[in-house]
Amino acid sequence: MTSETFASPAREAFARVSARTGLSIEPREEQDVLRRIARALEPGARDVPDETYREILCVARRKKRVSRLVDLTRRSGRIWVSRDEIEEAVGTIEDPEADDRALERALAPVSRARLRSYGASPRAVFETVQADLVDTGRVLSPPQTDLLLMAIALAFDLPEGDPFLDTARREEAQRQKVAGTIERTAREKREKEESRLRTWEESLVPFQEVPRLLRCSHKEALRWIAENRLPVARKVRESGDRERWEFDPAELIALRGKLGEWRNGGVPAAVGAGGKAPDMGRKVANSVIARVAALDRYVAHFRTARALNRRITLVTGPTNSGKSYTALNALAQAESGLALAPLRLLAHEFKEALASRGVEASLATGEERIVVPGSRHLAATVEMCPFHNPVDVAVIDEAQMLFDTDRGAAWTAAIMGAPARHLYVLGAPDCIPMVRRIAELCGDPLDEISLERKSPLKPASQPVRLQELQAGDALIAFSRREVLDLRAALMQHGRRMAVVYGALSPEVRRAEAQRFNSGAADILIATDAIGMGLNLSIKRVVFAALKKFDGKQTRDLTVQEVKQIGGRAGRYGKHEVGVVSVLAGAGSPAFIRRQLDADAEIPEDLRPFVQPDADIVKAVAAEIGSESLYGVLSRIHRAVLRKDDPNYRLADMEQAFAIASALEGVEGLDLTTRWSYAMCPVDDRDNGIQRLVGWAADHAAGRRVLPPGTGRLPPSERASREELERAEKRHKRLVAWRWLALRFPEFYPDREDAEETTRRLNEWIENVLRQQSRTRSAAPGGSSRRRG
Repeated sequence: MTSETFASPAREAFARVSARTGLSIEPREEQDVLRRIARALEPGARDVPDETYREILCVARRKKRVSRLVDLTRRSGRIWVSRDEIEEAVGTIEDPEADDRALERALAPVSRARLRSYGASPRAVFETVQADLVDTGRVLSPPQTDLLLMAIALAFDLPEGDPFLDTARREEAQRQKVAGTIERTAREKREKEESRLRTWEESLVPFQEVPRLLRCSHKEALRWIAENRLPVARKVRESGDRERWEFDPAELIALRGKLGEWRNGGVPAAVGAGGKAPDMGRKVANSVIARVAALDRYVAHFRTARALNRRITLVTGPTNSGKSYTALNALAQAESGLALAPLRLLAHEFKEALASRGVEASLATGEERIVVPGSRHLAATVEMCPFHNPVDVAVIDEAQMLFDTDRGAAWTAAIMGAPARHLYVLGAPDCIPMVRRIAELCGDPLDEISLERKSPLKPASQPVRLQELQAGDALIAFSRREVLDLRAALMQHGRRMAVVYGALSPEVRRAEAQRFNSGAADILIATDAIGMGLNLSIKRVVFAALKKFDGKQTRDLTVQEVKQIGGRAGRYGKHEVGVVSVLAGAGSPAFIRRQLDADAEIPEDLRPFVQPDADIVKAVAAEIGSESLYGVLSRIHRAVLRKDDPNYRLADMEQAFAIASALEGVEGLDLTTRWSYAMCPVDDRDNGIQRLVGWAADHAAGRRVLPPGTGRLPPSERASREELERAEKRHKRLVAWRWLALRFPEFYPDREDAEETTRRLNEWIENVLRQQSRTRSAAPGGSSRRRG
């Protein structure tokens, strides 16, 4: 609304009421006051009541004072002072003529009390404030650090010259110096490795040089390239569709001894069961590095699995068809076994499912180990697959994850390398051709079992309005923000809800699922995180959106996504018919019907994803004569596995590459240790890589790496959405810390403290979700002023 819109009636009312009350305002407050008067004027009325005018003026002044105090704190460098503190301080001011000094006086006791609430000691407060700032992407400069330390000293009444202040300043200066050194060293080492790689690329020769270097004919060279025997080091696209092939002369010369075998038609075979391998096709290593890395002969890397007479049974079917039930029964009857799940939550469920069948199993996930003495069964996440201990039966779930660019390589490795005499692979129907391809590469016989859904699934004919949601409904969105927005909207209707989204820990997700299943919550609001790993008693799935952002673009939901998520509707023995619908205004029920009726979408590229492991990284490092993880991964990325390799494709290793690059500046860690850090699950949107490098620097210096804390946790009934998100981020940091603690216990020794902190965070997050639901549902009108 512009000043012209409300100029006449609002301005006239403003003039009359201000003259009558004698209350004046500053010119900078006038626009806001006019706007509020315009909103408060009843239709046909000429004035607002004097009391309403006083309230309007009070609100306007309060708003201006808050803005003014925010500006004062930010300009002075006190970036840790929150808006909540400022609003609390302004609320204590009664003087209508309060100036900047009065604002600062009001803020001082509030800030001191807030700082004291952050921790029991000055050091704890200092670390908590720094962590909070990192959450918002801010880092204290040296002058700001001094200001914060002075504020903490005042809050705790520290005497002048208290040793904490000097120690904290010295440590912070040292930390910043070390961080600068690490960054500078990393840059220099990366430049050195890039130079080494450029030198190698400049040494490459065109095809015309191949016959001379190999001492063969032009025709023979062409034939051997066509047979995938000669390593094409690089293909450079020229004008049009033409490509220029380049070759490494050193690699070509090293192959001269093979010429006699090739001319006689001999085909090298990969090592397989009983010393004889299946025919893997007419291919040899695509370069010396590739031969060492074995990525183009990846199946041969798993020697234990290749030495077994394995049999694979592929069990496919839609959600709620009994795939896991079938495989777990076979696993429980075996003398020894392995159950591999996509999530820690599912690994726990596998362990419990085996226990219900009378089989005690140990557990291994990225950040957790439970060893059951004498047990010969293990439940684990896919990335934790043990490749050297043969078992009778293994189960690998959710095989459609083979197509995932980030984690698909873990499924490739597990299916190829699981050392089981009988391997059960479970998944949606669209994984069938990929699993067939892998079984063929392994030379393992493949049986296929196709299961039907136990209860029917049908699309709804009409969309569902928000107020029409019923008990047993699951409302599906595709971002955390959308989930929380929908929760806030439903709270206005007094509904009881549970929420599930990816940022929540497995423990909290499971607790929320239990609330929904038990009836303590009527409606479940979730992201596609419910697609795997949760037992849910859902009657109807309602999509709140039919498009999702996949990290690159916003697109329609795929057939598999609609089937996987929608298939959670219906529960055998409870909800005999599952219904899939869409929220009114979010799309057409016809789209749901088409996707549910459609055949599985089979990707065009059926080459499984692969990535190096620690052994491959060490082998490549030895071959190129470098201890640089960045250099090794650069060479693997550029030279190990050609983009046109007929059998495999390199997984997306962007984050591992970024971590390796940042770790170049950390001295004192061997290659294998740095590779472990590169595999650590961190959130790079939360400065995760920078934090990881700091931990690695402490590790390299022989210092103990302390686990992240909870930070300040306000009372759950007053927690804002931002504070909930902050707690979720801290939980992710603890996951990364615990992951490293299992691998480097000497430098990450405080596991019990980390587990207790994790428990407190999970409990607080659960209380926030439950408390807010209860509070809102108790007030159907939505009168609560807390932020949701």
